[in-house]
Amino acid sequence: MTYLEIFLLAIALSIDAMVVSFSYGLSFRENRLKNALLLAFCTGLFQAGMPVIGYYLTSFVKSYIAPYASIIVCTIFVFLGVKFIKEAFEKKEVSHCISVTCLILIGIATSIDAFSAGISLALYGNHILKPVLLIGAITFVNSCIGFKFGGNIKHLPSQGLEVFAGIVLIALGIKAVL
Repeated sequence: MTYLEIFLLAIALSIDAMVVSFSYGLSFRENRLKNALLLAFCTGLFQAGMPVIGYYLTSFVKSYIAPYASIIVCTIFVFLGVKFIKEAFEKKEVSHCISVTCLILIGIATSIDAFSAGISLALYGNHILKPVLLIGAITFVNSCIGFKFGGNIKHLPSQGLEVFAGIVLIALGIKAVL
């Protein structure tokens, strides 16, 4: 994958964290900076960690699946893209807990898709360090932006962001087989 594609992937993966942070920003009135940074750090950390796990687990079986890599990458990205678009139209309830347990659960919930991205990075033959740093940093920044907008804007079109993220992932999937 090129750095532009990895950048687009990072943006798409960070949308869930941004939307969750947006909803937190709507409800928190005290300790806003502290809570925004805690949430952003946790989501960024998990978004960076999950691809590493997927990357190294894939390394063990890469020789068996390498001939099918482009099809597998396409399938993963199209599946994730469709999932993002489908979830954009489902109602979600977000608990606004900011404890360590809640932060870890939010980190895991918003980064499960990043695990699959790690698999794709391994199949593309990318090194993992730079993409992971980019994914973590973009998620951190987007989470902060989401929290800030949540406190200032009451009607950010989060559904549109999720659909956009899904379209980006589907496009990356289709490009993998072309």
